[in-house]
Amino acid sequence: MDRKIAKGLALVVTAVIVAVTPAAGGSAAPAVEPATTARITWKPCGTPEPHDGGAECGQLDVPLDYRKPTGRKIQIAVSRIRATVPAEDYQGVIIALPGGPGNAGLCTSAAVCVPAAVGGAYDWIGFDPRGVGASVPALSCDEDYLHGPRPEYVPWRPSIEQTWLRRSRDYAEACRVAGGALLDHMTTLDTVRDVESIRKALGVGQVNLYGISYGTYLGQVYGTVYPKTVRRMVLDSNIDPRKVWYQAALAQDVNFERSLRMWFAWVATFDHVYHLGRTADQVRMRWYATQHKLRTAPAGGVVGPAEFTDIFIYAGYFQAIWPTLADLFVSAVDDPDAEMLVAAYESSFRPADDNVFAVFNAVQCTDTRWPRNWATWRRDNWRTFRGAPFATWYNTWGNAPCLFWPGKASTPVEVDGSKVRSVLFVGGTLDAATPFEGSLEARRRFPNGSLLAEVGQTTHVLSFSGNPCVTGVIADYLRTGRLPQRKAGDRPDATCDALPPPDPTATSSRTLSRLVYTGAAWASGYGARR
Repeated sequence: MDRKIAKGLALVVTAVIVAVTPAAGGSAAPAVEPATTARITWKPCGTPEPHDGGAECGQLDVPLDYRKPTGRKIQIAVSRIRATVPAEDYQGVIIALPGGPGNAGLCTSAAVCVPAAVGGAYDWIGFDPRGVGASVPALSCDEDYLHGPRPEYVPWRPSIEQTWLRRSRDYAEACRVAGGALLDHMTTLDTVRDVESIRKALGVGQVNLYGISYGTYLGQVYGTVYPKTVRRMVLDSNIDPRKVWYQAALAQDVNFERSLRMWFAWVATFDHVYHLGRTADQVRMRWYATQHKLRTAPAGGVVGPAEFTDIFIYAGYFQAIWPTLADLFVSAVDDPDAEMLVAAYESSFRPADDNVFAVFNAVQCTDTRWPRNWATWRRDNWRTFRGAPFATWYNTWGNAPCLFWPGKASTPVEVDGSKVRSVLFVGGTLDAATPFEGSLEARRRFPNGSLLAEVGQTTHVLSFSGNPCVTGVIADYLRTGRLPQRKAGDRPDATCDALPPPDPTATSSRTLSRLVYTGAAWASGYGARR
């Protein structure tokens, strides 16, 4: 499964009942949409501002419950970066769909990864999904929940298991008190309807969409419910729509184990730099030995075994970050207090603000019905742990509030992209956070789409990987609408070779590693989230 954004501005909305939109997927309730369109009052964003200068921000009133369009309203924070090309070259509006669930999108536009000559042809629209950041209300349940040190993740003793179950129950109860009626209206489908409300407020008949990570699931569902309004769509690092969400976590565990072992092997390759072991197994044993010491002596009184896992989960997200993580590993071995570890944890997870974690649960716990029998969780996660010990229980306790979640669970939309005319899927074949099978499955469900694969790449969200082959295909599609020719069979339609792993002896590589680490939490949400 990566954060917070400043307040936006107000708008005026008038709404009356018009018609019923057919429900998408199983028992999803129909939405009753307003006949008149909301208007956004745009003003300079102020500070902090989206990455480009001149951005405008506003607030869009939307129904809390789309079945009751004249009832209570909430506000979605929206930003806009206008196109810079002449009118004859203008390509329209493109809405960036952020990751998470729970990541802010107001100040993080995908325009940053698209060549200016192409991105400048679009009006780029960012937004904070309902409950997130500058949207109103923003959900926060327990600002102390992520403070370290917390209990270690692996429940070696029954007392650890019971402590985490109690913490998860208490967190869900805190969300019930904090969220109230909002918790019943936090599904992916609710956010998709908000995206449609943004489209209407912008006064355009069609939109382009750019989704990353969890945002790809927003795009898949949007394309299912509103296929005629999709012009072009880029979906990078795709959620598998068959595994929403319990099975998705178990699949992640296996893939994060593979990615972490690849990082251990990389560290061993540069033993002359790090001196942590000459083989992957030696490095791995050193890592677990270091984690074990933190049980009795948390670094700085903050980083225990759980927080240690939180920090190094990023090795499964971005190869560019590997040198910085290796430096942190060295500091943990050499410095018992390890101030670098404390700084890394607090800068990446911002434990004082749990908005990301709260919304992550609010969405996933109500998108679908999770097993309510703890014995099922215990069995499945111990079974997975045997082959994937690194992330399994980390993921388990990140999702465990769903055991007790007070919001109403719904039925996931049955993704069907057969009516979408154009979509470019992008995926890394060794991505851990969104395993490549998700991109293949998305391709199966969108017969008019094509899949670009970066072969051998573990990095999550390839738009930000800096691979010119990948960004070139994306840019060409956004410029011309031309997709790689679709091939017969169940496979990618185009491929790019993965970039080589970083070289820690190169100054530029280590500088890039630090920069990527600084922004890692935004891209990934709360640890191993999408």
